[in-house]
Amino acid sequence: MEPRITATEPQATQESVQTPELPAAFPLSEPGPYRTGRLQLSFEDPSRDHRPVGVTLWYPALPPDDDAGSHVITDAAPDLAGAPYPLILSSTKLASVFAPYLVTHGFTWASVDKIDYYIPWNAELARQPLDLLFALDQVAAGPPTGLEGMIDADQAGAFGYSFDGYNALALSGARIDPEFYLRQCTMAPSLEPALGPFWITYYCSLSGGWDEFAAEAGDQIATGGDDLWEPMTDERIRAVMPMAPEGAWLFGERGLAAVDRPTLLIGATEDVDCDYAREAVYIFEHLGASDKSMISFVGQDHYMVFQPQMVARMAHFAVAFFGTQLQGRSDLAWYYSPDFVAQYDDLAWGVYGGG
Repeated sequence: MEPRITATEPQATQESVQTPELPAAFPLSEPGPYRTGRLQLSFEDPSRDHRPVGVTLWYPALPPDDDAGSHVITDAAPDLAGAPYPLILSSTKLASVFAPYLVTHGFTWASVDKIDYYIPWNAELARQPLDLLFALDQVAAGPPTGLEGMIDADQAGAFGYSFDGYNALALSGARIDPEFYLRQCTMAPSLEPALGPFWITYYCSLSGGWDEFAAEAGDQIATGGDDLWEPMTDERIRAVMPMAPEGAWLFGERGLAAVDRPTLLIGATEDVDCDYAREAVYIFEHLGASDKSMISFVGQDHYMVFQPQMVARMAHFAVAFFGTQLQGRSDLAWYYSPDFVAQYDDLAWGVYGGG
C-alpha cells in the first residue's frame, strides 16, 4: 500500500486535474516532495498507573547517503525545509498504511503502538483516546533530540478507520451520553432493522462494565457538569477525519451535537461491520460542527481499507482535508469538494441515497 516516492508535488489547482474527456485522477495520493522518516519512542503515563504508551513518530526526512529508494527510513535525518509541520494522531496500525502518503506532503505523525480493535466494546473506548492525547502531550513538550522545531503540535488532526475512526470521533469534541447508550441497549432486541445477537453483545457488553469504563476515563471526564461526559479532546486538535467509524450509540444526538471542529467523514455504503446507516450516516447527520463533510464510497464494504486503490483515494482526501485545515492550503479544498467527488460514479458527496 505504500506509494512510489518521487520528488514531484502536484500543483493544487482545479485546472490541473480537469479535462473535458476524462474525470480527474487523485493527484494528492501521489507522493509529495519529502521522504518519510520513522522513530520509535517509549513513554509511561503516570496519571494512569504508569500505563506504557509506545509511540511511532513519522516525519519528513532527508534521503540517506546510500539511498536505495526506501519508502520509510528508520531514524532518518529530518528535512527542516518546511518545518514546523502539522501533526496527525492515530494508531500505528493505521499510520503504517497512511503515514507514508501524508508525511511526504509535509506532515508529522504521532501514532500509538499496540492499540487495535475490541470485540466487544470495552474500556478500550476510553483508554485509546487518552493514549492519543498523551502522545500529543509528549511530542509537544519534548520532541526527540534532532527533531526540535519539526512538530507543530498546535495544529493537530485526528485520523482513523473503524476502531480508530471512533478514536478520531472521540477527539472531535463529541461527548458520551450514558443515558442514550444504556437506553439503546435496553431497546436493542426490538430495534428495526433487527440486530443479531452478535451485534447486541458487541455493543452492549460495555453496559455491564460501565464502572470500569468510567474509571478509565477519569472523574474529570466522566462527571461532567450535566448528564453528558466532558469531551476527550484537546484544543490543539483542529480537525478530525473519522473513516468507517463506530460510536453512534455512545454519543447519541446530543453528544454528537457537541462536535465543534471541522470534520470529514468517510463511509462505505455496503459496510455491515461499522454499519453505514447506523454509524456513518447517523454520526454525520447529527454532527454539530459548522464545517462538516461526508464522502460515501459507493458499493464498498468495511474491508476497502485493504484495497490499494481505495487506500489511495482516502489518502488523497486526507491530504486535501488536513492540508486545507492544518496547513492553511485553501487551494487544496477543491480536492474534497462536491464538484471533485461528482466526477466519480462510485463516490457520493454526503449520504448516498441509492440510484
